[in-house]
Amino acid sequence: MPYSLRHAIVSLWIKAGVDPVEVARRAGHSVAVLYRFYAKVLHGTQTRANALIEQELGG
Repeated sequence: MPYSLRHAIVSLWIKAGVDPVEVARRAGHSVAVLYRFYAKVLHGTQTRANALIEQELGG
């Protein structure tokens, strides 16, 4: 699989909210490597994170 396609797929999984441990496993990375190279994908997701936390707290 070409690198750019692989990068796009992994980025899509992260943005979709797939568990990072599962994304790392499927990509053949450790979680540390996943975050080092793909952390930029998570920028701007604070609103979604806040909503998920509120939902779990029963809000």
